[in-house]
Amino acid sequence: MYNIAVLPGDGIGPEIVEEAIKVLKAVGKRFGYEFNFTEALVGGAAYDAVGHPLPQETLDLCFNSDAVLLGAVGGDKWDNLPSHLRPEVGALLPLRKKLGLFANLRPAVIFPALVNASTLKPEVVEGLDIMVVRELTGGLYFGEKKKEEIPGGYRVVDTLVYTTEEIVRVARLAFDLAGKRRKKVTLVDKANVLESSRYWREVVTELAGEYPDIELDCLYVDNAAMQLVKNPKQFDVLLTENMFGDILSDQASQLTGSLGMLASASLGGKIGLYEPSHGSAPKYAGLKRANPIATIMSGAMLLRYSLNLENGARAIEEAITEVLNKYRTKDIMEEGKQLVSTDEMGDRIAGQILAG
Repeated sequence: MYNIAVLPGDGIGPEIVEEAIKVLKAVGKRFGYEFNFTEALVGGAAYDAVGHPLPQETLDLCFNSDAVLLGAVGGDKWDNLPSHLRPEVGALLPLRKKLGLFANLRPAVIFPALVNASTLKPEVVEGLDIMVVRELTGGLYFGEKKKEEIPGGYRVVDTLVYTTEEIVRVARLAFDLAGKRRKKVTLVDKANVLESSRYWREVVTELAGEYPDIELDCLYVDNAAMQLVKNPKQFDVLLTENMFGDILSDQASQLTGSLGMLASASLGGKIGLYEPSHGSAPKYAGLKRANPIATIMSGAMLLRYSLNLENGARAIEEAITEVLNKYRTKDIMEEGKQLVSTDEMGDRIAGQILAG
């Protein structure tokens, strides 16, 4: 029995999470695994119900589960709340912090059937398989913030802080991942301008000495952004601090055809958190147009990294590969394919898993 905390969240979150659960249940039926899914409130839905985007009951459930599956949080409805009560700030950031999730893994993998869905030429993206490893609990997002009035307006400050330990632990995870892949790590920084980036480069370069079989190179973030478009297949594992990783992983998603294809795993503590990298898209909520594959792929990552059920993860990936040959949601639709709704895509993938 594996206990999974389910946090559907806001907007399209409940719809896409429902399809991921459907697929995980199909995996359980095929391989004889038993999953216990327990839902809890998070984000704007939690604020509306209990006055806070991350209730203690939700945290308690997460701490007592084997893994957490999250949908999406936020929306225009809650944009004018005080910062600490906004879903993105008041739920996601403290949830990651309290669970000790210091590393975010975002794979950018292009399925063969989606080569033509990318905005880049097929020869540039065919066979693409990149892993972005983003530090998740430090940097500008978590540093001290100030806004003070001065003559003529305001002075605003966001503080970027990292410790040696914070850099080493996420870099070690990136090197370990690269050792199981194509044995290359690219550190993305801005060492020509930022003292924090210079220290990242110093620490990561020293740590690389413990991994003689792993190639390390370093790129400034602006060059890395250009290279992701020019020649993305040169990369294997991209290691970044928090904000750079947030930006570059979204850019990498477009190489795969749609942000709706980009899964993620947040790791570091005993309990992993798995979620799609896209937002809550409230204007599409209830229309059954959302692409659930990013969330379904996050479920595959949950099986792989938290439950060590590699056969289940591979079954999901293989099923998606097969289904995409015929069926598409609106965001990845192309001529000659059959358009399906959110739940129909989930049905197709689950059915393919059961068919073996």
